Amino acid sequence: MKVLVLGGVAAGTKVAAKLLREDRSCEVTILTKGADISYAGCGLPYYVGGVIHERGELIVNTPEKFARLTGAAVLTRTEAIAVRPGEHKVEAKNLQTGEVQDYAYDKLVIATGASPFVPPVQGLDLKNVFVMRTPDDAIALREAVEAGGIKRAVVAGGGFIGLEVAENLAAQGVRTTVIDFAPHVLPNFLDPELCEYVENKMADAGIMPMTGVALEGVEGTEKVEKVLTSKRGLKADALVLAIGVRPNTAFLEGSRIEMVKGAILTDEFMRTNVEDVYAAGDCAMVRNRQTGKPAWSPMGSTANIAGRALAQGLAGHGTAYPGVLGTGVARLPGGLNVGRTGLTETAAKAEGCDVIAAVCVVDDKAHYYPGSGSFIVKLTADRATRKLLGVQALGTGAVDKMADIGVAAISMGATVDQLSMMDFAYAPPFSTAIHPFAHAANILLNKLDGNMDSITPAEYAAGAAEGYEVIDCALAPSLEGKRYLDLTAIDGEVSGLGKDDKLLLVCTKGKRGYLTQNRLKYYGYTNTKVLEGGATVTEISDG
Repeated sequence: MKVLVLGGVAAGTKVAAKLLREDRSCEVTILTKGADISYAGCGLPYYVGGVIHERGELIVNTPEKFARLTGAAVLTRTEAIAVRPGEHKVEAKNLQTGEVQDYAYDKLVIATGASPFVPPVQGLDLKNVFVMRTPDDAIALREAVEAGGIKRAVVAGGGFIGLEVAENLAAQGVRTTVIDFAPHVLPNFLDPELCEYVENKMADAGIMPMTGVALEGVEGTEKVEKVLTSKRGLKADALVLAIGVRPNTAFLEGSRIEMVKGAILTDEFMRTNVEDVYAAGDCAMVRNRQTGKPAWSPMGSTANIAGRALAQGLAGHGTAYPGVLGTGVARLPGGLNVGRTGLTETAAKAEGCDVIAAVCVVDDKAHYYPGSGSFIVKLTADRATRKLLGVQALGTGAVDKMADIGVAAISMGATVDQLSMMDFAYAPPFSTAIHPFAHAANILLNKLDGNMDSITPAEYAAGAAEGYEVIDCALAPSLEGKRYLDLTAIDGEVSGLGKDDKLLLVCTKGKRGYLTQNRLKYYGYTNTKVLEGGATVTEISDG
């Protein structure tokens, strides 16, 4: 079987390598536009910041090494320019010689990836305008920073890549501003209240977020001097475009291959609507495994998993790819890490789910162990079935393990009740005696079962606490101008508080607020609410 693979980064090389391990008799040829294959695109921001020292560390495999290792033929600097499915041929151009040649196939795998979106605005031809997609892009930005010519930078785009680039520029002493047209950074990845927390941490780290603004152009004589936005101009020595990527599929025009928003539509076996043509990676549209709807997931993880499943299918094993959960993890400015999987509360409501969610702050490891910190966790569940729908986690520690537990739980259809009883690993350097995920599950259970009456940070921001008296119930007084109530001193009726008074119980993390509510309920107080996540997540207004 002659298999032609278009694209030589994550999905393309995974298909080729796995297929040849499954069936050595296959003749596999990779055509790739670039000079490099299988490079670590997600590592590029860390090369900019000097965390990754050498360019070679970004290159997973050279074409020569990959060919020897797998048996695949690799043709670099060769760009596919047309697909003719009726003839089972691809027309490709040698970018060094200009020669155009036809390549025949029995099976065609399109894994051409995606390219940075470059908006149609003035001034992008000036020096010090960068994108972040290939090792050469990262090298160019790092060299410019190290040369001392960049003191102030604007990053256009508040997604993972944009924030990671911003963090690494700031680490190099560059004053950095992040702009995004969306209302918040990390749009669609986190719910708004957690986005706001991230934005506050960015500001604390000296990186200014500007959301709800559009990039309108760049001014300068030879290089970038000012970045123009819909709000105001920003003095800058550089602009990094991290607005997003677009699938590399323009060459498929006239091929009859079905696409959605420029991405190739595939089924669970990565098949397109055209016989013997498959697609995987950033150029392909897959499915959300919770909703069943088309989902575009330009992630290295998605590319590798889908590529492996595709290779097994080509080898005759029929392995189905169930789709994505929207899982992601990133290191953000201010020493903050973020992880998520499954549906956010916003997305779950949009799908018509009867959602219940809880925000909590839990220890990430034993509080007495050096380097301990906290996770801000938001769990989303279906109210009727009590099944977990999504996890969002922020913290300085290993948020990836919180997201990964969520992946397993959602994939297996676990309920919040089951998660609270799971036998998680414990030792002080790694976790808490009640695992942070189980702790978060217990808090959501308290809410599900009516044992905790609460207001979420989003509800507080929307005015749900209007008419409530804020009661400071932290370990020690912490809210200026608010009445303080010591949990340990409550042994009956509290002087000055009526049994039906509306009381909003606020502590640092939310735990002591819940304990205070529990005790007040016992003594007949009927109208209390706990602020979920406490003052850690929500800034309490003076009103």
